[in-house]
Amino acid sequence: MEEFGPLGEVLPDVRRIAVLRGGGIGDMVSTLPAIGSLSDAYPDAGIVLLGTEAHEELFRDRPGPVSEVRVLPVAKGVYEPSDTPADPVAEERFFSWARQSRFDLAVQLHGGGRWSNPFVRRLGARCTVGSHTDGVERLDRSIPYQLYQHEVFRTLEVVGQAGAAPTRRLPALDVTETDLAAADAALEGLEPPVLAVHPGARDPRRRWPTSRFGEVVGEAVSAGASAVVLGSPGDGELADEVVRAARGRRSAIRSLAGRLALSGVLGVLSRSAVLLANDSGPRHLAQAVGTPTVSVFWIGNVITAAPFVRARHRVHVSTTVACPVCGADCSGLDAPRCPHDVSFLTDVRVGPVRDDVLELIGTTDA
Repeated sequence: MEEFGPLGEVLPDVRRIAVLRGGGIGDMVSTLPAIGSLSDAYPDAGIVLLGTEAHEELFRDRPGPVSEVRVLPVAKGVYEPSDTPADPVAEERFFSWARQSRFDLAVQLHGGGRWSNPFVRRLGARCTVGSHTDGVERLDRSIPYQLYQHEVFRTLEVVGQAGAAPTRRLPALDVTETDLAAADAALEGLEPPVLAVHPGARDPRRRWPTSRFGEVVGEAVSAGASAVVLGSPGDGELADEVVRAARGRRSAIRSLAGRLALSGVLGVLSRSAVLLANDSGPRHLAQAVGTPTVSVFWIGNVITAAPFVRARHRVHVSTTVACPVCGADCSGLDAPRCPHDVSFLTDVRVGPVRDDVLELIGTTDA
């Protein structure tokens, strides 16, 4: 496995592995090849994901290498859900459970380690593995962290330090009957092929204008497709804007924003011919369940998160690197974030995006 550098030695007698990965659903999906490779290297070990409530929902009753999800306590730089204060008692209860679990191996897949490496040390594992930036505490086996590296390869390099060869390269999730049943109920009455659309993103700067999503939806519906707009409960207005901007048969366009649990979202993505989206969690989920995607990316995120192939996954890139309002440079590693939450993707034109959507709908089984 020369392209990933030398592998560390496989540890003896590993029965229980902890993997730390907070963040959003897209962040989690990017770690799936690394977690799968870790499972292949240690087939007799149970893998416990230390993650978020959304991660617990994602893996609940789902086949795969994750045997258990333990929701993280609120912890600075590791898990900081909005409007949830730190709870020292809950934090100590969590670490007491971890120490009693006697992890043989703890793997840090949560960034450069400023906050996550001390967190992993407190788990009390026999061996710790991760990455580090300058001046931070290193784990037992560690590699340097660089911001501009694809997350899939970054995490594969980390587990390689634990002796896990990169046996898997692409994120993949099994779709369950529960997922499909929820999708079939949500899609009832819509004729295939179905175009799924996700206009949201956690960072408003990564959102393509809803009017342009709507224009593409209208073209797809005119070509004979149906369309559903996905999103969290907070994305309801974005979804409505897309529906209002779309021209065509209203009966063929449906907003599902806030109406589906994560299982239903996976099912809808699996049933869809194509997903049109920003760089977001649903885009990663769509790829992981085998659905083609057309996505709009900011250029920096192409490096860290874009799909590797283009036959089934089309990427349209904004090269904007300065804030359109104040001109602040947003490309540097240490550049402070300016306060303007405006789209950085307005230089991406509708025509090429529309063409890719229509091509993939026309050449993909619904």
